[in-house]
Amino acid sequence: MKSKYFSIVLFFFFVINYNAQSNEDAILFSIDGAPVYVSEFLRVYNKNLELVQDESQKDVDEYLKLFTNYKLKLKEARALGLDKRESYSRELNTYKKQLASSFISDSKVTDDLVEEAYARISNDVKANHILVRIDDSASPEDTLVAYNKILKLRERAIAEGFENIRKEVHNGKTVFGEALGYFNGFKMVYNFENAAFKTPVGEISMPFRTRFGYHIVKVFDKRKSRGERTVAHIMIGFNSKDTLHGSPETRINEIYQKINQGEEFEDLARQFSEDKSSSSKGGLLKPFSGGQLSAPEFEDVAFSLESAGEVSEPFKTKFGWHIIKLYEKTPVPPFEVMKPELEVKVKRDDRSRLIDEALYKNLRTRYKISDDQPALDYFVSILNENYFRRTWTLPEDFSADSALIKIGNRQLRFNDFGDYLLKSQRTVQKREPFNVLVRKHYNDFLNASLMRYREDNLEFENEDFAHILREYQDGLLLFDLMESKIWDSSKDSIQIQNFYASNKSKYYVPERIQAIVASSTTQKPLKKVAKLLEQGLALDRIKNLINGNDSIEVIFTSGIMDSQHQALPKDYTFKMGLSKIYKHNSNFVLVQVKEIVPETLKSFEEAKGAIISDYQEFKEAQWIKELHEKYKVVVDKQVLNQVKKMVNRS
Repeated sequence: MKSKYFSIVLFFFFVINYNAQSNEDAILFSIDGAPVYVSEFLRVYNKNLELVQDESQKDVDEYLKLFTNYKLKLKEARALGLDKRESYSRELNTYKKQLASSFISDSKVTDDLVEEAYARISNDVKANHILVRIDDSASPEDTLVAYNKILKLRERAIAEGFENIRKEVHNGKTVFGEALGYFNGFKMVYNFENAAFKTPVGEISMPFRTRFGYHIVKVFDKRKSRGERTVAHIMIGFNSKDTLHGSPETRINEIYQKINQGEEFEDLARQFSEDKSSSSKGGLLKPFSGGQLSAPEFEDVAFSLESAGEVSEPFKTKFGWHIIKLYEKTPVPPFEVMKPELEVKVKRDDRSRLIDEALYKNLRTRYKISDDQPALDYFVSILNENYFRRTWTLPEDFSADSALIKIGNRQLRFNDFGDYLLKSQRTVQKREPFNVLVRKHYNDFLNASLMRYREDNLEFENEDFAHILREYQDGLLLFDLMESKIWDSSKDSIQIQNFYASNKSKYYVPERIQAIVASSTTQKPLKKVAKLLEQGLALDRIKNLINGNDSIEVIFTSGIMDSQHQALPKDYTFKMGLSKIYKHNSNFVLVQVKEIVPETLKSFEEAKGAIISDYQEFKEAQWIKELHEKYKVVVDKQVLNQVKKMVNRS
């Protein structure tokens, strides 16, 4: 639950720095005598300026109110002892560990991998592969058998043709021969991606291993990435509520004819597209790249359009029927634009193993850890076959207090590594020589110990880390406070019911009409439609009379509509019967109202979501007022005026 709401709480205080303020720093305001300095306020204001969409919050006075309320909530959270809770400490420690990883990692290795990743997403490779399955935990003997098998398949593929062998040996169980098509960076595991991008076109790679087994890959083509497309679309869904236009295919073809007759794509999208998220914007969609959409047919058509303004023919996806208009073809963004996103992906990908290895090497150097560890011979000597049975214990004369290794000012002893070995036997997967096993576990133990020491001391060694950690500490406190004081109030059904009863005027469904709307580029056919409607002719008959086989003069829309419906003119007033002809979105429309549905009060259940949201806002406003009464806030007006001058100059 916390992750769901946490970003809301942190909106205007997440990036706060808590640099120590100098004595000369002016005090902007105080809360019960505790000072808040100008420098802190300005950092918060300036850093959040880009995030603020409400222009009123850019006003210094308005922002000061928000910032003061934030500080009051923090003071109340600490007064209630929320920073002493076990859950608070546990979550803070989890975040501290996650945050530390971004400060500790080897930046040089990360930068190199990010640059490589950018090159990979900027290009596509077309390849097929053959895989001999072998588990990661397979014995050396089974691993050698699998390697020899893939090596022989490579020799055959060179001699007899890769595709012939791929199709012949595929059984879907132990050997896979698959056609992969085009792909780019991050679409495959890293080892596979490496092999595909490093193998020249037309050649077959040497065998390589992933967690799935041994592969060989043949590369057929390499090309530049197709980049992004920005398009608009008109969609008629398969479950359209408007039954007058017939099938979705018939409707989309009518609209397509209107486009070919010279009507504006955007106007038609606003009036008829059933994708409500884009229709009001003339059908415009956010830019997308290859492989990003869940409808490959849509993607294929979008990338097939060559020139801005080009319109596709109608086509079908799993969502319905579409027409696409191309707005812009955009290449892969510049490296600097994509770098932050790529850094996140690299750290979550198989590539992270390379970053970890570089990090451990760096920490060993930082804390002057030698590769030699004479004590390992002692641990080899005390292991026995019980280890593989998961029943091994430390001997009675175990040298628990003997010094093992020192990291900074922390001394690790034999007992620390002994406990690690005891726990490791629970997950033993295969038999290994004791000297190999001890060395492997010691490396893991040492790496974990180095990381733990660095994390524990990072707050004292890195000022930026300390600042961000303190921001998060405050964020957790405010979340817990808001949850207990405001969000949990939504469970108070009696209070919410009372709030609904006192504010019913906010929860009415507006007046609506049951209507038919006829739309055309000219008034003449609408005058014909008006006469036919007055005669009581069936709508299907009217459509056949007005629209010929090769031309669509009028498009009809029917259903229950409110005043904001896309088919209705903005200045239209509800009235029974036929309307006059209105100008609307570069077209003309005629409205026939069959019924006027009066405004109706939503039931509590129908409006429950809005009621709870409004109630929480009401509760928070009351609570903030109480905090202002509880804690004395004093603003230095003279200093505030200076702050305003500083903001206006920037």
